[in-house]
Amino acid sequence: MPKPVIVVLSRDQSMASELPGLFQGKADIRACDSFDDLVELGRNLDMQALVADFRRMGSGGHAENRILQSVQEQFPKLRVAMVTSDDCPEPLARHAAMHDITLCRGHLDRETLLKAFRSLFPEEVEVVAPLEPAVHRAHAPSTLLPNDLGDEKSLGVMTGISRRFETNSPHLNQMLTDLEVAARHDVTILLIGETGSGKTFLSRLIHEVSPRRHEPFLPVACGALPSDLIESELFGHVKGAFTSSHADKEGKFLAARRGSILLDEIDVLGPDQQVKLLRVIETGEFEPVGSNHTQHSQARLIVASNLALQPLVEQGRFRPDLYYRLNMLQFVIPPLRQRKQDIVPLARKFVRQFAIKHAVRVEEIDPSLFTSLINYPWPGNVRELEHVIQRAVIYCRDGRLSAEQLPHHVLSGTAGPTNDPSVELGLGYGSLALKPSQPDKTLGGQIALSEKEIIEQTLFKNSFSRTKTAKELGISRVTLYNKMKKYSMLG
Repeated sequence: MPKPVIVVLSRDQSMASELPGLFQGKADIRACDSFDDLVELGRNLDMQALVADFRRMGSGGHAENRILQSVQEQFPKLRVAMVTSDDCPEPLARHAAMHDITLCRGHLDRETLLKAFRSLFPEEVEVVAPLEPAVHRAHAPSTLLPNDLGDEKSLGVMTGISRRFETNSPHLNQMLTDLEVAARHDVTILLIGETGSGKTFLSRLIHEVSPRRHEPFLPVACGALPSDLIESELFGHVKGAFTSSHADKEGKFLAARRGSILLDEIDVLGPDQQVKLLRVIETGEFEPVGSNHTQHSQARLIVASNLALQPLVEQGRFRPDLYYRLNMLQFVIPPLRQRKQDIVPLARKFVRQFAIKHAVRVEEIDPSLFTSLINYPWPGNVRELEHVIQRAVIYCRDGRLSAEQLPHHVLSGTAGPTNDPSVELGLGYGSLALKPSQPDKTLGGQIALSEKEIIEQTLFKNSFSRTKTAKELGISRVTLYNKMKKYSMLG
């Protein structure tokens, strides 16, 4: 019997990736981002249901209401559910009530959606939660861990227009509550956390729960910019300000309008740049490079750092007045190894996401995989977990994920350095051990380790880019390819 076709109308790719796991593979999920694409899908598919994502609305819901009317005229038998912001506009709420449309406010509610689409499935088929084994399967590997890990119920949730942060950590839950209060006011927020802990994700969420949510959000990676270009990027410049300035350029503080700016890796700013930043925070005033005309920024500032700023103040690398100004609303994101309750839910989320992206069938997860993930210290935090899960899904061949698909360094607990180059997490990662110097990253410098492990770790670090991996290892792409072929890493 063919699977029912459920279409997701959304510009948020993550929403489409959530649904296949929710229906346990019993529905054919298709995605589109416009009404025209939906009509095109309808010409080629027998669609049974539609999930419309209307969380981003700029017309009081009237444009979205017209889309719903067109959908119901074009596909009168289509079962419809829609997701809106917490404050659903009156036209959409009225339309949903009058036309038997399921309404989810704020986020995609699993139970509501399952109930709305239950009629699409045969009575003998039970739609269960993502990645849970069928109860009738004798001795089937369980995908659940003990309840004390908090996998089944999140203690803290923060939901924006297009993203959602969930945690089972009481400490992080309280931080989210405080952060949401701060997000609704025009104040500068400082986020401190290791690389990969979720600072950029949280920054976008802060923007989306603030009154500025419909204005631009502009991230600036200060650490990726040459020091002589940071001021031009932030404040703009006028024509002729320096050799290559052939025209006026609008900086981020003006381009953001009344939106939000994220300054990531703020600790790399030099003394002069720190002075100008402090002035913008205090008065909103600045001058573009090469100009004497004072401009005024209306943007909200979010700043982030991999390192605690107080030691930098003590070392004379960060201005005390700027530090005390930022420290008023400082939020420290704990590393993943300190909130193990979140590892299993995050792993499940990434499994669903990458199973869709790489078209890999995943029917169950062996507890050995979760146990290995929990026992590893995650120096790269959530980003490292995401890459490891992607690798595991890619190598899944029989629909069953287990620890066998995890890389060797995760299974052995051999962790690399944190974002602080002065410390390293080894097998006994409960305490941080000093290391004398940064290790040699060339292949020859790490010859004591196995080639396969080195290549795997470097691939993960560089998001599976062979060009960047080969460059970091000091070998050619051809040599890298041959070694990956030798170790059966091309599957």
